[in-house]
Amino acid sequence: MNYRTYSHKSLDNAKALRSNQTDCEDILWQRLRAKRLNNIKFRRQVPIGKYIVDFVNLGKKLIIEVDGSQHLDDTNRKYDELRTEYLNEQGYSVIRFLDSDILENLESVLNTILAEYNKLL
Repeated sequence: MNYRTYSHKSLDNAKALRSNQTDCEDILWQRLRAKRLNNIKFRRQVPIGKYIVDFVNLGKKLIIEVDGSQHLDDTNRKYDELRTEYLNEQGYSVIRFLDSDILENLESVLNTILAEYNKLL
């Protein structure tokens, strides 16, 4: 049985996001895709419940979010907190990086992802 936890609309939205990812999401995706980071499989723009996450390793339930500067204002920060709380309740760990992290220190971002992944083993 297929116990899909997302709507067809969410799936359509995720497909659209894959086609229109941000430059920073693309930079990170080029390092995550095809098991390029320590042979770890990540998927991009995946619906989980009512949300679409940027990147996820479903085996360890690790979500990676790439946030632009709009996520720094109070309204978006509160929304992100509620979103992370929901995802945590579903058993996922969520780590967030700002666009500037990706642009200025990609290797540190990748090391942080690996460290978090290894904690979940």
